[in-house]
Amino acid sequence: MIKTLLVDDESLIRAGLRFILESAPDLEVVGEAADGDEAVDAVHRLGPDVILMDIMMPRTDGLAATAAIRRLARPPAVVILTTFDSDEHVFTALEAGACGFLLKDTSPHDLIRAVRLAHAGDSMLSPQVTRRLIHRVTTDLPTRRRRDALARLETLTRREREVLTEVGLGRSNTEIAAGLHMSEATVKSHISHLFDKLAVTNRVQVAIAAHRAGLVD
Repeated sequence: MIKTLLVDDESLIRAGLRFILESAPDLEVVGEAADGDEAVDAVHRLGPDVILMDIMMPRTDGLAATAAIRRLARPPAVVILTTFDSDEHVFTALEAGACGFLLKDTSPHDLIRAVRLAHAGDSMLSPQVTRRLIHRVTTDLPTRRRRDALARLETLTRREREVLTEVGLGRSNTEIAAGLHMSEATVKSHISHLFDKLAVTNRVQVAIAAHRAGLVD
């Protein structure tokens, strides 16, 4: 069972999320929290595998809570739920270590899939969020940053560049494995190498690196 924690200040939203997740046979909602402070406490008490985290909440918001949780020795995966009111919030969550971004109108099927992917060490990004992130990063991109991105690519093997491009296109590990005719374990190994060589900490930053280097339009 994948233990999931729901963090949102609106009880109605938490109830809806619980109903969706508990319809899946392999997902268990182990707790709920109404703000970031409660979320951090719940992580210590309940040991969830995945957290669905709202951003805008009273007291400690989801951004600060994500940063605090990801600093733990063995942190759970954090998937951000956003209404996309602020690009800055999404960037801050990315820097804090969130592994995925979903809009609150995401379909039940995709919500369940996102939790499963996060637990497996993969990620799922809402297409709208991905497009906005990439547009924000690549618009008026300074020449120095593009040069830096290209320089880092020189350290990659051919296969790593192929995997980097696939991640930049928003494809999951399963899709990459099928497209490049390799096992998912090999894909994960390549992505781990990309984290090290590109000096990034999560999959979204890998995708951004691909766009900065011009591998993906």
